[in-house]
Amino acid sequence: MFVKPKKIYLKTFGCAQNESDSERIKAFYSDKGSVFVNDWKEAETVIINSCVVRESAENRVYGLINEIRKWESASVKTTAKGRKIILTGCLVPISKKKIKGVDEMCPVKEIGFDWEPVRNKNKAALITISSGCNNFCSYCIVPYSRGREISRSMTEILAEIDQAIDRGFEEVMLIGQNVNSYGAEGETVVNMGKKRIKSAFPKLLEEVAKKPLKKISFVSSNPWDFSDELIEVIAKYPNIDRLLHLPFQSGDDKILRKMNRGYTQKKYLELVKKIKKKVDGVRFSTDIIIGFPGEDEKAFENTVKVCREVGFEIAYINKYSPRRGTVSAKLYPDDVPMAEKKRRWKILNDLVNKKLS
Repeated sequence: MFVKPKKIYLKTFGCAQNESDSERIKAFYSDKGSVFVNDWKEAETVIINSCVVRESAENRVYGLINEIRKWESASVKTTAKGRKIILTGCLVPISKKKIKGVDEMCPVKEIGFDWEPVRNKNKAALITISSGCNNFCSYCIVPYSRGREISRSMTEILAEIDQAIDRGFEEVMLIGQNVNSYGAEGETVVNMGKKRIKSAFPKLLEEVAKKPLKKISFVSSNPWDFSDELIEVIAKYPNIDRLLHLPFQSGDDKILRKMNRGYTQKKYLELVKKIKKKVDGVRFSTDIIIGFPGEDEKAFENTVKVCREVGFEIAYINKYSPRRGTVSAKLYPDDVPMAEKKRRWKILNDLVNKKLS
């Protein structure tokens, strides 16, 4: 990736962590004199920061590559030929071979954290605190695309936040695949009825909350590492966002076991109740997968039950589709018809999200 093109078009697919990575990519090339354009037809180099969480996201990457190469082949302008395409992001580690139409495939970690990100001034400053995941939910490709969890040093994170504050930012978002397990230390604790390694995230969050910031949010956080200490920190500092994102994916214990989520419906609801009791004004958003293999009507009704009891502010509802390379795609047939997935999606969307429309 260490070339010096004059004009670059950068396309980012996927989550907030990919957005944060792209901000560092922009910084790296801007430092070397490159400028970024809004149309790939004007660029000498196209950088695609890829997402592979869903196969449809991967297909959009291939679609953009094909669109660029087709346009070049059909163009009568000789200056349109030879545009360089660099692929980075989550698709690179899981790709078995070089992708047709791509000149270079580079892990985004090669950019590092040595450059101040080129941030979007209209949003919160995105602060990556960790990358990768150790949880291996059966439907998820992230541990294979991003690797095992690696945490940045607290000193480095706090220095980056100070830098963002100096640039006028009043809001930050802490980002990781599972922020709750940030900087896991050697001490063993019990969460969700299981022994786990104590996280340093409550300490980090408290240090951030002490800074002159109007709002601090964080994604993603999973139920099994949402400790009592973390709840106490959130309750103590009013500048920590009261909208907490707490994915539950399914309300059925059988499906949760197949997903390898590590908790039960009862444990999830107990956690929500505990947070509501401690944190005034707390609200919740969540992620839900409907139509997971083996999800019968009873299992779906258990998911509806959780939505009714929690009263989510918003739910990101996904219809299950097998993701190549994941455990669920290998072990479980996709046995819920698409028409049924759509029906269940509508029920949940009307229940949770209709007030937003």
